[in-house]
Amino acid sequence: MSKPTPERRQSFATPLAEKKRKRPDMTADLLRERLLDAGLKPGDRMPAEWLAPDALKVSRGTLREALKILEFQGLIASKTGPGGGIFVRAMTPSDAIQTATNLFLQRPPTITDIYALRKQLEPELAADAATHLPDEALVTLKETIRIYEKRPESGEEEYLQRLAELDFHAELARNASNPVLGFTCALLLNLLRDLPQCRAIYQKPNPGLRETGILYQIELIRAIAERDPLKARDIMTGHMIEAERYMQTRERLLLEDSETGAGG
Repeated sequence: MSKPTPERRQSFATPLAEKKRKRPDMTADLLRERLLDAGLKPGDRMPAEWLAPDALKVSRGTLREALKILEFQGLIASKTGPGGGIFVRAMTPSDAIQTATNLFLQRPPTITDIYALRKQLEPELAADAATHLPDEALVTLKETIRIYEKRPESGEEEYLQRLAELDFHAELARNASNPVLGFTCALLLNLLRDLPQCRAIYQKPNPGLRETGILYQIELIRAIAERDPLKARDIMTGHMIEAERYMQTRERLLLEDSETGAGG
């Protein structure tokens, strides 16, 4: 089957959608399609003829805006001086995750939205770890638990321990054999770190939650070490159900506190 041309790819857009889009966005799309079709790799220079305003039938100002869009998306980088030009950039997963997180910060999902996915994906991530996780990553998981197994001496220390608990799940995501699964789980973790309502919850002391989380994760490490995916999946399912219940309850209490404060 022949590879779709840029024109054929763009034909999937509706006329109304095209009307709403600005010329720099459409030009950025065209250049992105050329990058994909040419198979350029990170570090490759974009051919100068691609960047000729006359060939693209756009003004120099429109071309500059289009390149800024691609640079913001992390696809290209510009270099000045001898040997300079426009080059394909190597985007890291963390770059893409942070960009996606920034998008969701503008229209925040609910905690229920996040856990609707976590309850489905994290158990599969745990089962995957029991099958594929390297021994050195298992050692890292054990070291991560040591960061928050001792009783915190201050509210700030407890908050940092809560973030370290998320690092445990991030380590599983980094080592997922399915990169799409790992990326999606990592994005959900980043939302939990950055969403204001989640940060407010994590900053409230709750020693019992820390101990419960440690127990789940110790059991999970044992299941992974035993290479038992069914057990790992079951443990993570229970962990996610408990975590969602806690987060929803704390969110409701914070909302009630804010309403009481406003009313008083």
